[in-house]
Amino acid sequence: MSAYQDAIQQIAQLRQQNGEAWAAINPESAARMKLQNRFNTGLDIAKYTAKVMREDMAAYDADSSQYTQSLGCWHGFVGQQKLIAIKKHFGSTKRKYLYLSGWMIAALRSDFGPLPDQSMHEKTAVPALIEELYTFLKQADARELGGLFRELDAAKAGNDAAKVAAVQSKIDNFETHVVPIIADIDAGFGNEEATYLLAKKMIEAGACAIQIENQVSDEKQCGHQDGKVTVPHADFLAKINAVRYAFLELGVDDGIIVARTDSLGAGLTKQIAVTNKPGDLGDLYNSFLDGDVINGADDIANGDVVVKANGKLLKPKRLASGLFQFKQGSGVDRVVLDCITSLQHGADLLWIETEKPHIGQIKEMVDRIREVVPSAKLVYNNSPSFNWTLNFRQQVFDAWKTTGKDVSAYDRAQLMSAEYDTTELAQEADNRIRTFQADAAREAGIFHHLITLPTYHTAALSTDNLAKEYFGAAGMLGYVEGVQRKEIRQGIACVKHQNMSGSDIGDDHKEYFSGEAALKAGGTHNTMNQF
Repeated sequence: MSAYQDAIQQIAQLRQQNGEAWAAINPESAARMKLQNRFNTGLDIAKYTAKVMREDMAAYDADSSQYTQSLGCWHGFVGQQKLIAIKKHFGSTKRKYLYLSGWMIAALRSDFGPLPDQSMHEKTAVPALIEELYTFLKQADARELGGLFRELDAAKAGNDAAKVAAVQSKIDNFETHVVPIIADIDAGFGNEEATYLLAKKMIEAGACAIQIENQVSDEKQCGHQDGKVTVPHADFLAKINAVRYAFLELGVDDGIIVARTDSLGAGLTKQIAVTNKPGDLGDLYNSFLDGDVINGADDIANGDVVVKANGKLLKPKRLASGLFQFKQGSGVDRVVLDCITSLQHGADLLWIETEKPHIGQIKEMVDRIREVVPSAKLVYNNSPSFNWTLNFRQQVFDAWKTTGKDVSAYDRAQLMSAEYDTTELAQEADNRIRTFQADAAREAGIFHHLITLPTYHTAALSTDNLAKEYFGAAGMLGYVEGVQRKEIRQGIACVKHQNMSGSDIGDDHKEYFSGEAALKAGGTHNTMNQF
């Protein structure tokens, strides 16, 4: 018996047990509603998606071509349309996730209005967006299944047994739109207790994977801006522990922690680490401090701080802000230590924030990490903050120059220019961009590729195009030609926007609840019938 038929039978038994009082309950209608709402709580979602993600991690360990991907989404509708599109184009949501960006929450979802990515937005906005995303994904399930139920009814009405069997199979093998969300908790929004409390809310909303970074919480900066300040390892590990405790308390035993290091671009620390003996984590952290070796008290001025490191007295350089400076060129070594330490203390995945998309640079660090933790793998930000065109054209230019190829026809500093678009160099660069994710997954240990802010940019671009046409000479044709006609021809689900918003689901429910007395919206005069 199929899962659908089994659900019908179970509810039929319940109706029989409750006698005449339940006579109006149609077991098939109730079974349909039950199937359309597979996940009753956010914790149900977190447990399901954690299992999905763990299986994907194991698949990647066995075969690096099985990497995963996501796009950052700032609204439930955007996430919903992304998953509907994925199912339409690829037939499956397998290895496709959602990313929740703290940057986009700050810029788009704060009650204060647009804010920079500095953890100034309301932290409650983070679990609220997770809940919103899953509400829209669950509605996508209900909508698609509702369409299948209508197909089933039509096949039954036409006595088409083959069609009934085919639709029944689609219902029984239905793949949910609910997928893992990797959710950004920034630097934890305070101390470890604050991190734990927020992590709980995020998990209760459905998050199975939480990404946390090693910046100072109240000094947090966007990963691609200057002025980043990191914390000693002990502080960061306490927050990793806080997130793990939150997962365990809520019964999501296989929840995933993504430990992000910003050390590559962070030249500052707010505090000197506590150290108890030479070679411990605190001592290693302090060994990267920039400063002067001194001989004694005569070299110490009023207010100076002195630390013993490597058997010598070091006077770290302190800025007017009170922050301490790291040695120039120590970023890679600090990244490697951060990553090894995080994996050895409870993190599952790494995130290395880089200043450019360069596979060789990432591989260099990952190879060193894997010397200590062979299973290390990354979540990587394919960031819109990178100028991908210029970066890859310059990488090709440099590679060609190194091998002795003539590059005299190109100006390295001006390679972004459209005049180079049809050149051999530009074509090679575009090919490298096209294969970047597969190449980096194979060569540099990247398990998950994401773009943090893509839908921020697509919303701006599409709105600009529509405004230019609609308010210009094209008038209404700007919308019809640029939007609606494309929606119809590309099979975009929300061209039937009443259906997308749940109108047909509501009609079904009215019929379940009121029978022939139901006042439904989807009749003959519904203009959605034009599509």
